[in-house]
Amino acid sequence: MSLTAPRVIRVEDVPAQPWRNGGGRTRELLTRPAGGADWKLRISLAEVDREGPFSAFPGIERWFSVIDGAGVRLSLEGRERVLQPGHAPLYFRGESPVYCRLIEGPTTDLNLMHVPGRGLMQAVESGVAWRAALPGRGIFTRSAGRLQIADADERRLAGHCLLWLDEAADVAWTFTSDEPGSLPPALWLGYAAQTD
Repeated sequence: MSLTAPRVIRVEDVPAQPWRNGGGRTRELLTRPAGGADWKLRISLAEVDREGPFSAFPGIERWFSVIDGAGVRLSLEGRERVLQPGHAPLYFRGESPVYCRLIEGPTTDLNLMHVPGRGLMQAVESGVAWRAALPGRGIFTRSAGRLQIADADERRLAGHCLLWLDEAADVAWTFTSDEPGSLPPALWLGYAAQTD
């Protein structure tokens, strides 16, 4: 089977950039196109230290999941949404006003943002095969484990890292965590650009 080489990014290898408002830091794990401000896809970790509004991204679709910490309360479209580790990821539009309150102390949150197209952020079930017909596909790990992509060689992944393929074959992926527990061990990610 032919697969493009996956890119693996460890969170600890990505410098944190402080926010202008002093409320936290962002680690930009991946952009496509790579290294440009005019990205079509961006995957990042936000380390949130205090409450405040989210930055607006008009025309961008967003997915959000709490990785570490007690969680957040997001005021979005007239409703309060509580998000904690293990909760299903939240999808919303980048132009929507969002105000974030911390439940108890700082949190670390995973963000997938993209121009209109098909995006995905979904909890991993350890040892259960997953398939998605999206050419851009990846996994962000909470805990260490083993990733099997169809019949390719098994790959070990550390906790808190992103593996990404730009041109993934339409085959099953399976992640088996080294640390079985009540929380999902990782998140599946995917993106397909909008076609005319």
